[in-house]
Amino acid sequence: MSKTIFQKIIDREIPSEILYEDEFCIVIKDIAPKAPVHLLVIPKKLITKLSESSEEDTKLLGHLLKIVREMAKEHGIEEAFNVIINNGEKAGQTVFHLHIHILGGDKVKLSSELITD
Repeated sequence: MSKTIFQKIIDREIPSEILYEDEFCIVIKDIAPKAPVHLLVIPKKLITKLSESSEEDTKLLGHLLKIVREMAKEHGIEEAFNVIINNGEKAGQTVFHLHIHILGGDKVKLSSELITD
């Protein structure tokens, strides 16, 4: 199996503006933003999709949501933002490496408007 684009970004094989990094995840800007603020929180551990996460990933998943909260605050959208995780091709997932979309800003579209990767 070849590396996902996110694994290549994490490994610095593809350049990207990394806004945040710790031992568990990175945060980057989405290259095709759907809102004034559109960030991606990406775990360094490869989990192909949320439904394939395991019990041992519980702490990591909680950490990712903590980073979502921190990034929303840092980007001035803590009072109004959407969090989206696409799970599977039929749900719009095109990159099979779990990632969390954070969308916010002026007028945020409802998360029911499908966000594809």
